[in-house]
Amino acid sequence: MTHASDMTHVVLAFDDNRLIGDLYGQFDQHLALMEQRLGVDVVARGNQVTIRGPHEACARARDVLEALYARLQAGDEIQPGDVEGALRMAIAVGAQLPLPTLEPKTRLKLAQIATRRKTVVARNPAQDAYIRAMDRASLVFGLGPAGTGKTYLAVAYAAALLERGEVARLILSRPAVEAGERLGFLPGDMREKIDPYLRPLYDALHDMMPPEKVERCLTSGAIEVAPLAFMRGRTLANAAVILDEAQNTTAVQMKMFLTRLGEGSKMFVTGDPTQVDLPAGQVSGLVESTRILKDVPGIVQVRFSETDVVRHELVGRIVTAYDQESRERLAAREVSRARSRPVEPQIEPPLEPEVFVPRETLS
Repeated sequence: MTHASDMTHVVLAFDDNRLIGDLYGQFDQHLALMEQRLGVDVVARGNQVTIRGPHEACARARDVLEALYARLQAGDEIQPGDVEGALRMAIAVGAQLPLPTLEPKTRLKLAQIATRRKTVVARNPAQDAYIRAMDRASLVFGLGPAGTGKTYLAVAYAAALLERGEVARLILSRPAVEAGERLGFLPGDMREKIDPYLRPLYDALHDMMPPEKVERCLTSGAIEVAPLAFMRGRTLANAAVILDEAQNTTAVQMKMFLTRLGEGSKMFVTGDPTQVDLPAGQVSGLVESTRILKDVPGIVQVRFSETDVVRHELVGRIVTAYDQESRERLAAREVSRARSRPVEPQIEPPLEPEVFVPRETLS
């Protein structure tokens, strides 16, 4: 129960009236989202916003609005997903989670990746940690369910490195394993054959770079599509290398790929260990490598969960439901195995031999 003494109100005024519409959102939907997530009342009149509610919640709402306004002043666009991300980060600050990119006094400073076409800003603590890991480590594993931004952020970071001239090449790779269906023969040259498997990488790449530049880089080799099977024997120097859907690599393929890392390069490996499409009984190279390399200096593993999903909110619920079903099925399988396990017969100890004592000796 919130006491009256814990309630407060904050009044904010924003100078640039041209940015107010984007800050509040269509029909004030951004402000409504803050009310829903933080439990505050937000009232907007012109360029002035009044926030009422518990002290900590009001402070978080203020930080979110100021952070979003600063992004608009810098020329960025604000979408509902960006508001949701800023709210998640503000809530994480309130919970005192360890987030080194946050400045003192709870002012939000979200990790971001600046490319020519857009600036990508972290939308939750896991994404914030992921971007920071790519800043400081040469090999980063991004592990977690679909929709958490693992691949998108890796492509954005690699594209930024290429644009700044910090690497000479961007290499995209992915195992050609169908997700539960057989596509059969695919026509065309090598690039056309593997394009369907790399389409998610291309989609993210076109978000970061102009389409004509992407095509020029593909033609010149600055952006290279490298089938995983053809990576053996190469040394990938001065490059940003991405291996997507890594859960579908075998143990041999993963070791081969990781040992391609050369001087001046960064490698990003993404995948979901719960969605392995390899033949039954075959060990995932991603699962094995993260176990073997967990304590190796210079390698960072960032794990996402269903709470970090940044697609439609239903995606998070879908992932949660499937995970729950998997846990229940595993528990039922363990119970079934315990029941079907043969019971070892109880062997009774041999009876002590009876000793005959003549009656004469008893008298």
